[in-house]
This record gives sequence, C-alpha cells and structure tokens, in this order.
Amino acid sequence: MTTPAHLGGSYTFPSTTHTVHRMGYGAMQLAGPHVFGPPRDPVAAVAVLRRAISAGINHIDTSDFYGPHHTNHIIRQALHPYPAGLVIVTKLGARRGPDASWIPARSRQDLIAGAHDNLRNLALDTLDIVNLRVGGIQGPIPGSIDEQVTVLAELQQQGLIRHIGLSNVTPTQLAEAQSIAPIVCIQNFYNLANRADDAFIDDLAQQGIPYVPFFPLGGFTPLQSSELDTAAATLQATPMQVALAWLLHRSPNILLIPGTSSLNHLEENLKAATLQIPHEILNDLSAIAAPSVS
Repeated sequence: MTTPAHLGGSYTFPSTTHTVHRMGYGAMQLAGPHVFGPPRDPVAAVAVLRRAISAGINHIDTSDFYGPHHTNHIIRQALHPYPAGLVIVTKLGARRGPDASWIPARSRQDLIAGAHDNLRNLALDTLDIVNLRVGGIQGPIPGSIDEQVTVLAELQQQGLIRHIGLSNVTPTQLAEAQSIAPIVCIQNFYNLANRADDAFIDDLAQQGIPYVPFFPLGGFTPLQSSELDTAAATLQATPMQVALAWLLHRSPNILLIPGTSSLNHLEENLKAATLQIPHEILNDLSAIAAPSVS
C-alpha cells in the first residue's frame, strides 16, 4: 500500500470527517470518446479504478453525466462495496444530449433527479460530497446561485447529501452559497498556464477550503510549454508529472484529480506526488502564466 506521504500528504474537508490524500483520481475519462458512451475497454477501466484504490487513493471525482451513467456504473462494478474511507465526490448541474452535447440542468427538478441518478447508479444511500456545477467548461458564469444551493441544502437536510461543494464559480457566488449552507470544496479550471484563480486559491486556503483544479493538465488541449519541457528534462520526469507536482507545490489546499483510462498513465500520475521541484525551477514554471486576479 502506498503511504499517504507518497500521495502528496492529506487534507481534511472542512466541517466533515473526510480526510483524503491530495492525489486523487478523476473518473471522467472512464467513459467513451468525448466523455460519451461506454468505455472502449471496460476491463481496463475496472482495472484502473482498482489499481487507484490499491495505491492508496481515497478520493474519486465523478458525475452521472459522464457517459451519461456509464462512469458511475463502472465505479460501482469495480469498487462496490466501497472500502472504508473512500470519498466519492460527484456533481450536478448538467445533462447530456443525444448528440453528446453538454446541456445545463440546474432547475429544481433537474437537481433532484440528478441526485437520485447518482445515488442509484453508485449504489449509495447518501452522497459524500456533491458539487454544484455552475459555469461552462472554461469558466464561471456570473449570477445568483441561491435557488440551486437551496435545493442542495434541502437534499442535505433529507440525508441524501452529506456535504456541498461548488464548481465553476466566482468568489461572489461562493459567498452567496455560504450564506445558505457550509461549502466544503471548490472545483474550478486551473493549471500551470491558466491562473485566473490565483487570488481565489489563496483566499480559500485561509478559509481552510480545498481547491480541486479540473483540467490540471490542460484538458482537451494538453499543456505545451518549452519551459515545462526544460523543467521536465532537468527533473528527469515527464512534462505532465511536473505540471501536477507544480500544483501540489502551489498551495497546500490544492487536491488533484487527474483522470486516465490507462494503467501506465495512472502510475505516472502517482509518481508526480513525490516529485520535488527546486525553488528556482518553481519560479520558472510560475512565470509561464502571470498570476491574475479572479
């Protein structure tokens, strides 16, 4: 069993008993092409999940609109009954069209139906953490989220959700949500080259709220940088390992959920948690994208 130190250390979600290792696993890529339909290799998908757990990962990020439904079915097939201490974080706020399009689904009925879909397909009585997805793929969309967070708070009071998080939100939206219910995590678009949330991350660290970057390696357009390549060559690592390690160095409240459907890539991602980056190389990497204010 890999020790927590080899997974970037641990972090406890605020107001919860959930302590996770900072290197987690994102299940999005377990679905088919474009996160739609079944996986090309269902056996390999199950193997990746089981290897992640055996390596010590205890934080899996998913959603029932991955597939849709296929990813949660695979998680249940591979891991149910779930090991003690495993935290499964899912999200609501979207659905998939028959053409694989991403369609907002944030009405009261949509959110309630989505919660029950996740419960049924994961074979759970209660969802550990549910993120309300607010913005689009690239970033937040300003506006009130009072109605949506209120629905999640009602589901929490009913015992269907333990804790609430937010995805693709602004600091203003977080403050509004916190006036309704405790918020235990933020999941926004952030990586070495996309740094709009720098100030937001620092503020969350002061609040003790973990920040979980999606697309930590660039997403559908993988990170490319000569500085990143140079750092990787110096550190005898892959550019993607360096990009993940930089995030762990960036702030202690950052939790990682890199996704893959490949056992080899999973092992590479795990090794990133032990990669030490000297101060001067950290400075070079941080200069790839100038920090900006949310």
